Amino acid sequence: MQRHRLLELITLLALVVFSGVLADKPKVHRTTFDNLPANYFYFNDSPVLLYHDPITGVVYRSDNEGKTFDPVKGVKEGEARDLIQHPFDNEKAFILSTGTEHWRTENQGKSWQSFTTPHPPTNMGAPIAFSATKGNYAIFTGIKCESGIFGSCQDVAFYTKDAFDTDPKPLLSNVIQCAFAQASKHFKEGDPQTVFCVRPDPDSKDLFPDNLQLVKSSDWFQTTEDVSFEGSRAVRGVVGIVVVEKFLVAAVKSSGTDEMRMYVSLDGNLWDRAEFPHDSKLQEDAYTVLESMPYSIQVDVLGNNAINPMGTLYTSNSNGTYFVKRLEHTNRNVGGNVDFEKVDNVEGVVLANVVANWEEVQERRMTTKKVQSRISFDDGNNWHRLKGPGCDGKSEDECSLHLHSVTSPHNSGRIFSSTAAPGILMGVGNVGPEMKEYTEGDLFVSTDAGLTWSLSRSGAHKYEFGDGGSILIAVDDEESTDRVAYSLDFGRTWKEVDLDGKVKARMLTTVPDSTSRKFTLLATGARGEKDEGKTLVVFVDFANLDEREKKCKLDEKDEGKSDFEKWYARTVDGQPQCLMGHKEFFWRKKVDRGCFVGDKYADPVPVEENCPCTDADYECDYNFARGDNGECVPATGAPDLIRSGQCTKPGDKYMGISGYRLIPGNTCDKSKGVTKDEPVERTCGEMHVPSGKVGHHQTEFNGEVKQYYYLERSETSSGNDETVILRTTKNEVWRTHDQGGKWDRILVDQEVISIVPHPYFKDYVYFLTVSKKLFVSKDRAKTILEIETPLPPNGFGVQVLQFHPVHSDWIIYTGGKNCEDVFGDNCHAVAYYSKDGGFSWDKIAQYVRTCSWARGKKFVVDDDLVICEKYSSESGAQESMTARDLQLISSNDYFEKDKNVHFKQMVGFAPVEEYIVVAELDEESKALTMHVTVDGKNYAKAHFPPKFKIDHQQAYTVMDSVTDSIFLHVTTNPRTGSEWGSIMKSNSNGTYYVMSEEKVNRDSYGYVDFEKMQGLEGVAVINVVTNADDALAGANKKLRTKATHNDGGEWNFIAPPKKDSEGKSFCSGLLEKCSLNLHGYTERKDFRDTLSSGSAVGLMLGVGNVGEYLTGYGDGNTFITRDGGVTWKEAHKGTHMWEYGDQGSIIVIVNDREPTNKVLYTLNEGESWEEYVFANEDAKVKVTDIATVPSDTSRRFLLFGKSTHSDKVLAIQLDFTGLTDRQCNLDPENAADDDFELWTPMHPESENGCLFGHKAQYHRKLTDHLCYIGSKIPQPHKILDNCTCTRQDFECDFNYQRASDGSCVLVDGATPPDHSLVCAQAGVVEWFEPTGYRRIPMTTCQGGKELDKFIAHACPGKEREFERERGKKGLHGFGLFVLILMPFLAAGGVAWYVYARWQARYGQIRLGDEGVRVGDSPAVRYPIIAVSALAAVVMTVPALLKALGGAVAGMISRNKRFTTRDSFARGGYSTLGRASLDDDILGDSDGEA
Repeated sequence: MQRHRLLELITLLALVVFSGVLADKPKVHRTTFDNLPANYFYFNDSPVLLYHDPITGVVYRSDNEGKTFDPVKGVKEGEARDLIQHPFDNEKAFILSTGTEHWRTENQGKSWQSFTTPHPPTNMGAPIAFSATKGNYAIFTGIKCESGIFGSCQDVAFYTKDAFDTDPKPLLSNVIQCAFAQASKHFKEGDPQTVFCVRPDPDSKDLFPDNLQLVKSSDWFQTTEDVSFEGSRAVRGVVGIVVVEKFLVAAVKSSGTDEMRMYVSLDGNLWDRAEFPHDSKLQEDAYTVLESMPYSIQVDVLGNNAINPMGTLYTSNSNGTYFVKRLEHTNRNVGGNVDFEKVDNVEGVVLANVVANWEEVQERRMTTKKVQSRISFDDGNNWHRLKGPGCDGKSEDECSLHLHSVTSPHNSGRIFSSTAAPGILMGVGNVGPEMKEYTEGDLFVSTDAGLTWSLSRSGAHKYEFGDGGSILIAVDDEESTDRVAYSLDFGRTWKEVDLDGKVKARMLTTVPDSTSRKFTLLATGARGEKDEGKTLVVFVDFANLDEREKKCKLDEKDEGKSDFEKWYARTVDGQPQCLMGHKEFFWRKKVDRGCFVGDKYADPVPVEENCPCTDADYECDYNFARGDNGECVPATGAPDLIRSGQCTKPGDKYMGISGYRLIPGNTCDKSKGVTKDEPVERTCGEMHVPSGKVGHHQTEFNGEVKQYYYLERSETSSGNDETVILRTTKNEVWRTHDQGGKWDRILVDQEVISIVPHPYFKDYVYFLTVSKKLFVSKDRAKTILEIETPLPPNGFGVQVLQFHPVHSDWIIYTGGKNCEDVFGDNCHAVAYYSKDGGFSWDKIAQYVRTCSWARGKKFVVDDDLVICEKYSSESGAQESMTARDLQLISSNDYFEKDKNVHFKQMVGFAPVEEYIVVAELDEESKALTMHVTVDGKNYAKAHFPPKFKIDHQQAYTVMDSVTDSIFLHVTTNPRTGSEWGSIMKSNSNGTYYVMSEEKVNRDSYGYVDFEKMQGLEGVAVINVVTNADDALAGANKKLRTKATHNDGGEWNFIAPPKKDSEGKSFCSGLLEKCSLNLHGYTERKDFRDTLSSGSAVGLMLGVGNVGEYLTGYGDGNTFITRDGGVTWKEAHKGTHMWEYGDQGSIIVIVNDREPTNKVLYTLNEGESWEEYVFANEDAKVKVTDIATVPSDTSRRFLLFGKSTHSDKVLAIQLDFTGLTDRQCNLDPENAADDDFELWTPMHPESENGCLFGHKAQYHRKLTDHLCYIGSKIPQPHKILDNCTCTRQDFECDFNYQRASDGSCVLVDGATPPDHSLVCAQAGVVEWFEPTGYRRIPMTTCQGGKELDKFIAHACPGKEREFERERGKKGLHGFGLFVLILMPFLAAGGVAWYVYARWQARYGQIRLGDEGVRVGDSPAVRYPIIAVSALAAVVMTVPALLKALGGAVAGMISRNKRFTTRDSFARGGYSTLGRASLDDDILGDSDGEA
């Protein structure tokens, strides 16, 4: 009996021992999958895990933290394209298919219900946007495509208020992005239904992305509000919006620059521009909104090139508007990711990496970066090296710790820390002077939030935290392994778990808050193993470890007995530091206690202790900013916050705000510290007070002014400088940033022969020299870099520099080879291209006349497509070659393999607007022919009326049009000195032309007396030759001025004013004998001096006379119109030059014939004039030019002239900013406070106030209000209702011309056009017999006198549809040339390309040129082709978005979703303006990496 009991006891003891041995080892379980997941996430505070196989389209579910998986039920097999976790509702997830049936779960994937959407999910961004406050609210974005050859696609948004329990309802069409305002738990302002959407502005004529607007609605877009960023002014170019903590952040592309502005709102109503230090600029594709705090935004700004990038870290004040520099030379990657991460759950501790050899990287962009790590314990105010183990007694420069971070992640989730393990950090890196490769790194651990570090394991590892930090787990990340290591004492010692076979680790993770003792290792089977190449989920369970069977206990009263200790965050020299007004500590498990924390899904909460207030607890108040001494001073332009009655005279004292405020959320104790937000005594007039006067400043130069250029600002770009670059005949280069207030000489020791502003990126300017040195500035001439080119500039008059409209650093350079003598035997031009701003060059072709990228701002083709004029021979002297040897060739690979010859005898080509136009010499007919292409590959011949042959000695000049048609001047009389021609007007696709007006004057260079009124639809003036027969016989041409108000449909003489400026009567009678005549384009000294301004709507000035014909310039007087040319008045006697300022609220004129010491200016659009004297009577100046910023928005002007008492050339700044400091208020809804009127232009013969079939309203400042307009106002304000059609809405059809009575008659010998060709277009069911009339392409009129529609016919095969349509619409239908589905864009100015080595005065590039020629010869060597705005587009907006989506992709592109811990978003880590490169965390799926 005793022996039996003894046997039982031994057996029981053995079982206990055996079970203890089993319990001492973590449990391991393996699950095999065919493919790596596209998404793999835990539901927060839950054991449920989902796994999405993107290849098979199956989603798997585990309800035991990854131990086992089963396919989800209720979802069609193979249909799962995307798996989306609801970021704010822990029960919901969504499976999207490629079609319209999808699935949702509301119980963590246990069951799924199907739902349908009207369209498939978008391919351009996140298909579902969520609300943080309403879990059932969601926005679905689908892609809607139209059928047919002209079908287009667009993204359409829908909304649901019940998580798709019922069908989603329409929200908004044609969207780029939609988001809830309450898309963050910290943003709680406004209505939960408030939605913001980025979309193309339907009324904008700009291209993507300049046409993008931000709209919002709180009633699901039953009503829509255009978001205004600056006061009441709408801003375009909004490429994305993101919610960061409590901040709404919008990214706005600055048109014409590579800058991306940032606007911030705290409530979704009031938006402020984020202001960065003056030496900082947010570049497109180049800033990243980092993980931020509720009281501040962190932004990293690219500081050098994007190939080997570095950045600068900035931190905002509490409202996100003012940023200060925190850390320079931060390490970035090409995807916009930055080595920056906050330590989770420990306020104020941040890790970042910097580039130590930043100067070398800046100078040589391919230099290998030397990366070092930094840590801050006070939110980035101060940074320190990481103290590496074994570095005692050594300098930090040679011995500190460096850790791999965000730019090269090797696991999911946060890099260094976990929410549940406060102060415990892990990282892979090395000790030394700089960071080594990842595979040379070791695993380091810190238990004091990064203050000190210890080497924990050799080699690079993936790692994770568990059980609130009491378990650390790591797996080899260099080689395949069959073990996982774990530590129960914060990394001091490690044990290992056998994985039952070797695997290559891909990802190691656990529940999002790291409170579990169970982990999953995502891996692939290693070579030679039974699971080779298979995807594995290895489940590792530490829950039953014998040594951790006791749960830790907290005893706050007796810390000695407690298993937890009080751990203070942010300690320096052993003392806890204050941040945001408090210290904080956590109760953390003691390292030597053998217990488990066990608080699953419970995050540790810090305990705060308030500190006395210090200076660091305050920030600058509204309208204040940090000055040079660090104190808060009134911000530039900020108003005086003075209450009524406080200031009666200058010098009075009043109590005003201090300029400081306590940072919102700061908990410091004012009673025990510093108080800085109490009112302080201020002096009245402390802030800027205008003088009420005009000022001037004079500068002298040696030599005459050869070139000058304004570097125009974008409306949304940072800064307020007005930069001008000037070159003299002495080749001295000068720079001013305040439009002439102060000039500095630059490039003193260089012989600069030409200044070349970048035509697309306004901050860029190049400086050519006679050698291979090329200088460039990318920051408005603040800093200048030297570049070496392959050859010196060519001397053939060939454009030396060509620029790409999309890529700021893409350049084509054409140099001269073997050209010591330009007539030398082998002297020729060679073209090269660079894609890195000139740091490296590759050859395109030799013996070229011009090479350029085909891509234009509106001509959307392959970015790499190059078109060249190239001579067929590649030997001999290029100078001796003729156009008969000239070919037009193109290539998509810079002629490495692809080469296309389009024309063999060409005169010239020009890429302009939506087309490329080519002039070719036809060998048989000896005539010039014109061809047009919309894709750079296929060319269509232009068609003219019968008998309209263009001799090869004649020329084309294509003039600007903003109204969907080409105005083409065809020379009909090429006799030298007596040139004139006919203006032809095209249909809307630029291929068929009709006569608009005959005998229009041109000069010997091909320029034409034709000028559009900028900013106003369809108004233009021309000069016609009235004595053609006498001129042919040798007499001087007599000119008269005509104007059109319907885009060339009709031309009429201009009615003169009744009286002159002195009250005397002008001639009267018929317009044929008495009209106003103006000197035109051909007589202009500087082609930049236009009659009108795009920002001064309806205003135009000109020099001329009233009479039967135009007299000599010196006999003229100055005239002005303010109603779009309908009525005119004489502004002043004599001839003057003029400039518009502040969008027409200031006009300055100056005598251009005699020396003067004064200017005249008007503040009321010419109703009255004031005189300003800028020099003494004995120091008069012969003024040669007056200028201001090209947009005419400045209140400063420059006079260039020559002193009458010395040989000095003068630049005189006229400054009108002293007249007032009150900015005009634009408030159409409140007329009492509005400084603007709404003005509607009209056709002179219109009785209903219509122009182009509608009434348009434009904002114009009230002339009796003294204020300045400032930033440019978008025009027009509004298009009102369409009008009924009248004669003014029609012009003559192809092969028809106007008779003397104004009717359209068939040209002799011509046949009517075949209108049935319109049936080739998708959706067209009918065509009309020709009537002789066609609609002006831009008109929107409806009904009335539809002169183009008479007898309708059904298109072949469309008879039934025709009958249905006729029953619905009566006599309505389609016109002949309706090919365009989107409106045209405004072309700025007259765009010219002239085949001649000639430069305008001062050597400037002719307006519209995309390059520059060196040389000043005025000789015209061959017939001219001058080309401008062409007409048709074949790409719709959505297609353009797909072609140009780079600027938006960072906001809307769908990245790989490994949303494990913290949703893999690093707490709000967002790149604005760049498509983030997907982090290849998982590597290859076919075995070992």
